[in-house]
Amino acid sequence: MQRSPRIRALIALTAVALSLHIAFTVPVRLGLDLRGGTQFVLETRPTTADDADSEATERTLEVLRGRVDALGVTEPTLTRSGTDRIVVELPGVQDPRKAADVLGRTAQLTFHHVLGTAADTATPPESLPERPHQLVLADESGQALRLQAASLTGKAVDKATARFDQQGGAGWHVTVDFEGPGKEGWARLTGEAACRPDGDPARRVAIVLDDKIISSPQVDPSVACGSGISGGSTQITGTFDDSEARELALLINGGALPVPVETIEQRTVGPTLGAEALTASARAAVVGAALTSLFMIVVYRLMGVLAVAALACYGLIAYAALAALGATLTLPGLAGFVLAIGMAVDANVLVFERAREEYAARSRPTPRASLSAGFRGAFSAIADSNVTTLVAAGLLFFLASGPVRGFGVTLGIGVLASMVSALVITRALAEYAVARRGVRRRPRLTGVAHIGAVRDRLTRADPRLMRHPRRWLAVSAAALVLAGSGIALRGLGFGVEFTGGRLVEYATDTPVDADRARTALADAGFPRAVVQTSGENQLTFRTAHLTDAETASLTATVNTLTGKADLLRDETIGPSLGKELRQGALIALTVALVAQLCYLAARFRRLLGTSAVAALAHDVVILVGVFAWLGKPIDGVFLAALLTVIGYSVNDSVVLFDRIRELARRDRETPFARVADRALLQTLPRTVNTGMGAAFILTALAVLGGETLTDFALALLIGLAVGTYSSMFTATPLAVELHSRA
Repeated sequence: MQRSPRIRALIALTAVALSLHIAFTVPVRLGLDLRGGTQFVLETRPTTADDADSEATERTLEVLRGRVDALGVTEPTLTRSGTDRIVVELPGVQDPRKAADVLGRTAQLTFHHVLGTAADTATPPESLPERPHQLVLADESGQALRLQAASLTGKAVDKATARFDQQGGAGWHVTVDFEGPGKEGWARLTGEAACRPDGDPARRVAIVLDDKIISSPQVDPSVACGSGISGGSTQITGTFDDSEARELALLINGGALPVPVETIEQRTVGPTLGAEALTASARAAVVGAALTSLFMIVVYRLMGVLAVAALACYGLIAYAALAALGATLTLPGLAGFVLAIGMAVDANVLVFERAREEYAARSRPTPRASLSAGFRGAFSAIADSNVTTLVAAGLLFFLASGPVRGFGVTLGIGVLASMVSALVITRALAEYAVARRGVRRRPRLTGVAHIGAVRDRLTRADPRLMRHPRRWLAVSAAALVLAGSGIALRGLGFGVEFTGGRLVEYATDTPVDADRARTALADAGFPRAVVQTSGENQLTFRTAHLTDAETASLTATVNTLTGKADLLRDETIGPSLGKELRQGALIALTVALVAQLCYLAARFRRLLGTSAVAALAHDVVILVGVFAWLGKPIDGVFLAALLTVIGYSVNDSVVLFDRIRELARRDRETPFARVADRALLQTLPRTVNTGMGAAFILTALAVLGGETLTDFALALLIGLAVGTYSSMFTATPLAVELHSRA
């Protein structure tokens, strides 16, 4: 065996062995919908009449959302309840008491000049301006210090970072960087303190968090009076351990709560989905994966068997990566994970179809040589399509928050695991298999030693699909008009996550099974109500805004189900996907599209990059429009499906444009439209086979996955069909038309 195959085999074995170790030793977190979690009910305590409104509660909610993200809790749920309450649900929290403490702390950070000790009555020198307000607080050692009024507050802070100083011996500390006027304010404050002699308590600066001195360092003797410390940065030192330093940093970064809050209730809540939904989803996943595997084996024979084994390794590696990173799995996330296995077929299909082309083009072909050429020829398309997806995933992670940020993590892991699966594991297995004597004697057994039925028919027919590109563009324009009219006439039915609704809670005499409650409510006309058990013998329902008649019907249904139920709470709730989260998601998506356009323009030609992004926008509008016509809800599940479509829609266009670029370099005399025709026909078998692999899983999810996943799978099926069409008959004719006008 040559050196390169040995290295690939070693990398493959290492990745699989490490993933197996992680999968069996590191438990994966399950989300609120699968496992439940801990619920906190916080109530705002406004100190002034101006703060006693729902707007202050909304601002407080956004600060809390930042704190939850910094705690490392992914996929949380935060909603406003009434005008002064916030419901926070955290899946898999290790220490609920600590979480409640961090959420409820006001985190009022201030910086003060120390006037002296409480026993010291000396007045400050003339160089220091007197301030009317003073306070006395104990420092870290318990000594009482007299402090001037705050010179700076947490609003002057740019960011705070927990760091460990190994060389200096300071241990864990928090570095605080100031911004804007805060830099000059910090220099002025330290310059005032530097006017006192070394060792004088008044040469200290006190850093106060929630009326407690957390650090009161002496200004270094090298700092001159009046000049202070420039650069706008300081360190908070103390006897911190790693968790305390990180907690302090996240509190400073999160900022002060607009109004104080108090935890008035803490309880354990059950999952929003029942065991029946999980069983149905697992059954659908098994059936879909089996159908996809069978399809690969029938079409590509031995290479199909090896691809299925590599896809199993892909699933193992992706799962281990999610577990190692502490990601939280929800039901849509699991469905997307299963879908990613279907989409990971793409790279394998690219290689195998390219190997078939190489086999047909050679005068004395062998499966081994054809496969090697197939991997080399397909690498460019695989790299470009995956890099564009990684760019989108990275921007979603850095610019968005909440579930959108979590999706970026899952998407990025899936792409990287897919590349390892196709380019390392599949190749290592394939190189070993085609080197066997029995395989060399029966080349057609490999699945690449023939051109394939679809490719053979297309080669003989040689249709000129791009002869009239404007006709295809007219069809795409008509589809856009139809989708847009659905949005305009029917409107978008946003779910509770976007619009808010009602939260109704009942106390029952006996425990009630959540699955029975879901079924009863669906029969009563509330199919989208979110049902949870909470505390002891309590049922909670989240649903859209209800009329009085609908509320009475809901109560009657619960009474019929439980015998007798007492109404505990009936409040209006705000959206769990808040305004800032939605704005951040839109900004992240916009920047991701622009970044993809720039990358594609750099890798291809500008007109090809523009055409690919235009086709992506075409797919999104049509998907939203179809849901508008069908009256389906635009909710969190749809958002996950839409992000999946965006993440993968551009792949077909990239593969096609990669072939256009390759053919154009070989033959610069052939008209661009004819080159596009050839590229379209050559990549069509790959497009069809990739789509079939994903369609099997999605169909299984739609038919067998239960009502919870029906809309999710439907959205992805629509996105898959529209994306396959648009890459061929929207992006390509648009590129031909733009080229003719260039």
